[in-house]
Amino acid sequence: MKRLSTILLTALTAFTLACGYSSKATTPAVAGAIPSITELAPDNTNSGGPAFVLTVNGASFSTTATINWNGTAQTTTYVSANQLTATIAATDVASPATVAVTVTNPGTAGTGIYGSGGTLAETSSAMNFTVN
Repeated sequence: MKRLSTILLTALTAFTLACGYSSKATTPAVAGAIPSITELAPDNTNSGGPAFVLTVNGASFSTTATINWNGTAQTTTYVSANQLTATIAATDVASPATVAVTVTNPGTAGTGIYGSGGTLAETSSAMNFTVN
């Protein structure tokens, strides 16, 4: 009887493994849309000035895209796939500097049976903003 139980257990294990229940296949995330910046408006300001609204013009902005000011994500308003805005605080322009401005399209979660797929987050090349 013990031998029969061992044989049945072995057969059941082999059947389960053959059906693919031992591992979940996943598809890796693919590249997302890469945003690009063509213009900053304004593209400079004087140090010690007040807060201002920065308009970023470009292409391939997602509805959840974020403007990054010197690497820090800003609260961003989506205007269109070609335009975003963000309010830059006066403290961010208190001293003269050259600031890198980028746009990031966040990744999207996968929708496959095991959460596979989706897209990767993509960030534009930087455009410089001058604080005089």
